[in-house]
Order: sequence, then C-alpha cells, then structure tokens
Amino acid sequence: MRIATALFLLLSPLFWTVAMAQDHKSDEELVRSLDDQERTAALNRDGAALERLWSEQFIVNAPNNQVVVGKRAVLDTFVRAGIINFSKFERQIEFIRADGAFVIIMGLETVHPVSDAPSAGLVAGQPIKRRFTNVWKNEAGTWRLFVRHANVISGR
Repeated sequence: MRIATALFLLLSPLFWTVAMAQDHKSDEELVRSLDDQERTAALNRDGAALERLWSEQFIVNAPNNQVVVGKRAVLDTFVRAGIINFSKFERQIEFIRADGAFVIIMGLETVHPVSDAPSAGLVAGQPIKRRFTNVWKNEAGTWRLFVRHANVISGR
C-alpha cells in the first residue's frame, strides 16, 4: 500500500503536466481555426461573423497608427468605413502559444486592397505585407479576439 501511494504521489505531477500540455495544444488548435475564420470574415467583410469572433472589449493597434477600442468602434472605423476591403487576405502563423485564458498568435499577413486607404498604408491592387499579433481570450468558455496589432512592413 505504501509503495502504491508513493508511486501515485511521484507520478501525479507527470500526469497533470501531460494533461495540461494536451489542454494547451487543443486550445491552440481551436484558436488557430478561429483565427482563420476571423481572417476569412475580414476578407468577406462579414460583420456578423466578426461580431461573433471579436470581444466586446476588442482593441486594435492598426497600421494607420490608430488605437481603436471596442468592437463597435472597430467595425465602424475599419469595416463599415471600407478600410478593410481586400480581394485577397493571407495569414501565415509563425508563433502560437496558449497561456491560461489567452492564446497569442504572431506572424505575417499579406492583403490585396480593393481601394486606396493611404492612412493605413493601403494602395488598391498593391499587395501589402504586415506583421501581426492577435491575442485571443477565453471569455466564459468562448474564445474571442481580444487584442490585435498590425503594422505594414516597409518596402525597403
């Protein structure tokens, strides 16, 4: 009995660590899928999908050097105003990490704007490469995009 108890106490942390690693991996996989849904919704200018995927407290540090706070404000400033209007939108994830209630995604994205938006560095028909960071937050069991930063990569 003592041996069994000692063995249990020795192995419990190992099983807990493996279980936590699997939870982080499943969170990463789920959020990776949601991040792609968000990219597709932005490409299609699908306001209903973006509202579902974005947190009410969504914060964007945008390529036009503007910080916009709140889901409604972001929809008005970028989607309804036509700044988010792309014929093509690709995203390459280079880093992803689950950390408790947050999943952080970083990488490179390329957009092909339909119209000019000089303040955001967008020229119609010209591919624009940007570095991005998306921070997803688990809000009462639902993952939502909580913080986003994107900046245009200089063409030098």
